[in-house]
Amino acid sequence: MELDKAIKSRSSVKKFNSKKPDWRDIIECIDAARYAPMAGGNYTLKFILVDDSEKIRNIAEACQQPFVGTAHYIVVACSNPSRTTNAYGKQGEVFLRQQAGAAIENFLLKLEESGLSTCWVGYFVEEQIKHVLQIPENIQVEALFPIGFEYEKKKVKKAKIDLDNILYFNSYGEKKMRPPRKMNV
Repeated sequence: MELDKAIKSRSSVKKFNSKKPDWRDIIECIDAARYAPMAGGNYTLKFILVDDSEKIRNIAEACQQPFVGTAHYIVVACSNPSRTTNAYGKQGEVFLRQQAGAAIENFLLKLEESGLSTCWVGYFVEEQIKHVLQIPENIQVEALFPIGFEYEKKKVKKAKIDLDNILYFNSYGEKKMRPPRKMNV
């Protein structure tokens, strides 16, 4: 699949069919996350691939979103902030979120290319997730991804927002690119 097609066709899926994905395909998607930029080359993101049905049920309860429990697998993305904050101080907290987002987007696009579906879940009770998966206190749970095959075929989707509504030139709010200045030679 071409990158442009993967970007435009990726969507959040909350209804999965009964077919169970091959866990090796999910691992290939996680592998794509390793190629995201990381501050100072400090890779801080970790992934937990969950297929235990009891743990999936408990994770769904912690998310308060029943569809999470219908997936055959859940991938949990976590970050260890210590290396980044030790290297960059308070600014390291910002870098941590940026690099987690970049790695997760690689993961999402690879899922799309692989024909797998998910929904980025950011609402959950972190303490419950940590308890279920035995995640240490100093590790941050970034997001959860229930993974499966989409129940119904995707409909062609339009752009979420017009480019004119999100693009400025040279300063915030400037909607037009100024013509280049003529140079006196």
